Amino acid sequence: MKNNNEKTNASRRTHVSGKVKNGHWILKLYIAGRTPKSVKALNNLKLICQDQLDGQCRIEVIDLLLKPKLARDDQILAIPTLVRKLPLPMKRIIGDLSDTEKVLIGLDIINHD
Repeated sequence: MKNNNEKTNASRRTHVSGKVKNGHWILKLYIAGRTPKSVKALNNLKLICQDQLDGQCRIEVIDLLLKPKLARDDQILAIPTLVRKLPLPMKRIIGDLSDTEKVLIGLDIINHD
């Protein structure tokens, strides 16, 4: 018998857009050091990539404490911030990425019903 998470994940997969299968994803996660919120965001992002993108993504972690000038490139105003560089169009999500459904909708991985 499947638990609620397994049922939810299975139903989400049925709504996955065609973009996942057609190309590689480039995701940039902007953080500021190894704060609990930054670590949580990275762990949540890794789980989403494994579960929803079948390993077809590259995660780049940019620590703004080490490279603060990189915040200008993607107009980062808050951290952690996730930026989807590819596939286009570029998208941004701010926070620790703990609300998986909002992240999936925000990245256009699942359709908003």
